[in-house]
Amino acid sequence: MTRLRGIFCIGLLALAPLMLLQPRAMAEPVHVYTDYSVSLIGLPVAYLKFKTEIDGASYKISGNLRTSALTNIVSKSRGNASVSGKFGKDRLRASRFSVAYTADAKTHKTEIRFSNGNVSSATNTPKRKRTAADWVPISAEDMRAVLDPLSGLVFPASARVCPSSLPIFDGETRVTLHLKPKGVRPFRTKGFKGDAIVCAIRFVPQAGYRKGSSAIRYLQKLTKMEVWFAKHEQGGFYAPVYAKVPTKIGQVVVAATRFGG
Repeated sequence: MTRLRGIFCIGLLALAPLMLLQPRAMAEPVHVYTDYSVSLIGLPVAYLKFKTEIDGASYKISGNLRTSALTNIVSKSRGNASVSGKFGKDRLRASRFSVAYTADAKTHKTEIRFSNGNVSSATNTPKRKRTAADWVPISAEDMRAVLDPLSGLVFPASARVCPSSLPIFDGETRVTLHLKPKGVRPFRTKGFKGDAIVCAIRFVPQAGYRKGSSAIRYLQKLTKMEVWFAKHEQGGFYAPVYAKVPTKIGQVVVAATRFGG
């Protein structure tokens, strides 16, 4: 279940925002469908499908994850996520975020509510067992001016595509993602052909994690994580279309198999 959560979070954090559109004067709501694939050492492990609804300055994303037939041999898993909010000047500002997934007959649910960019409430079911000795607690300050893991990596066309840092809160853990430009690469998928801006990512945990976590220590040491951003011409925004994350058992790749429309 821990491994599934890692894959699900990578998929959501890196690619789920792909379908969002910048607000414009639209007479009718816009619906966009986008698909993703997740692979480990070249083998398919999961698929994500999302529907995004844009109505003026408001947005809503709903999507689901399912493991591949190969992965189902070991553990059949399913999940869904949604986020809604409004467009800010240089960021998307969520008002409500939720995610739920089931693996090995165990279900985990998370819901976050935001107010003016700050977390007003966060609930996890079931609650994670923790002790004060090995847990880095989250303070009120840690949950101010943060982004959700779904729409936190979407940038308006006029914004800097690889910002120096992104404060992310997933309902339990507060992290900072440091992005650095690495150049431009060609990218092609259904609905898109063009250049993508490549950003290196460095993962820094802030609070809400176990001090002795080997997974956290591993992510901190990684120096070869990347996310590629492509521009959605109609919407006027940049969003992830490709990401790669080295793991102890091989490289995880999350790629858009359909981008827009």
